[in-house]
Amino acid sequence: MRHIQRFSLFLLVLPGLVLAEQSGADHRRLAASPGISAGQSQQLSRDPDWRVRRALASNRHTPPPLLELLAHDNNVHVRIAVATNLSSRESTLLLLAQDQSTAVRSVVARFEYVPVSALGLLARDANADIRLEVARNLNASRQILRRLLHDSQPEVASAAAAAWQRQASDADRN
Repeated sequence: MRHIQRFSLFLLVLPGLVLAEQSGADHRRLAASPGISAGQSQQLSRDPDWRVRRALASNRHTPPPLLELLAHDNNVHVRIAVATNLSSRESTLLLLAQDQSTAVRSVVARFEYVPVSALGLLARDANADIRLEVARNLNASRQILRRLLHDSQPEVASAAAAAWQRQASDADRN
């Protein structure tokens, strides 16, 4: 019985030891694996290699609370991976819609599954290129497009007008 208890304890400790001894490529493979455990995900979210954290942020099996944590990562590639992960919650995408990086906000603005609430924030972005991406996003609501119709940048207003017209045509067909 004593041998079984020691062996069980060894098995509980073993995953952490194995993870510590793996290479960066092994960590990236594990981070991308659909079979990754919650403990392994938690450990890899602190990996010094941003490519490991990006792989974890891209993994649809990464728990949403961990994705929200990764949305605060110091590496832009990790935050972009979170922005395009279908498991990211609306609150996480709202956070990323206000990111300091134009690249992150641009990805959120172009994301096919972005919630309208995030597009509403991005429609007020100081960067005209971000507002243009919002106007081109098929998920932009009539309310958002109405706001962008009066944008100070002619290209944004034009894209919003085209989207407005497309929505009106779609409504007529249905």
